[in-house]
Amino acid sequence: MKRRKRKPANPARKKAHKRAGTGRAGGNPSRRSVLAAVRNWGLLAGLAAAGSWYLAGHVSATIAEHDLSRIGNGIPAVVQIHDPQCPRCLALQRQTRDALEAFEDGQLQYLIADITNARGRELASAHGVRHITLLLFDGAGVRRSILAGPNTSANLAHAFRSHLDRFGAGRSETSD
Repeated sequence: MKRRKRKPANPARKKAHKRAGTGRAGGNPSRRSVLAAVRNWGLLAGLAAAGSWYLAGHVSATIAEHDLSRIGNGIPAVVQIHDPQCPRCLALQRQTRDALEAFEDGQLQYLIADITNARGRELASAHGVRHITLLLFDGAGVRRSILAGPNTSANLAHAFRSHLDRFGAGRSETSD
């Protein structure tokens, strides 16, 4: 049995089919499609704004964490000697952040001495430590403790609480 060839489609019908998405035969968008577009663009703009707000907060927090000049500003500090490529350093960072959630803002400040830059290497060298280490400073910037190696967040929280009890606000003059 021989197949029949299809007739070519009517070009006017093709154009009408393409315009069908606009909602009107003349090609002008309907009110409904305009409102849908406004809604979609509004949602997109809202998501972009929320993402920007989140990222701006994250970036400013990261910048503050890497500002080692904050050591000795009157607030006791936990300084992590950190290598961003080291999995154990990243694990210690997570555990430290978990432990710090038990404290109120302003009780302890968390700082990162990144050993991939000169300032971080200088701090690590000055205190004779390597990465995967936490240095605990009093509010005057005097190093009071060294916590080396990975640890659990519960142990870190206990160590931080003991550090605050001894060297918290107004107690930095206390000697070891």
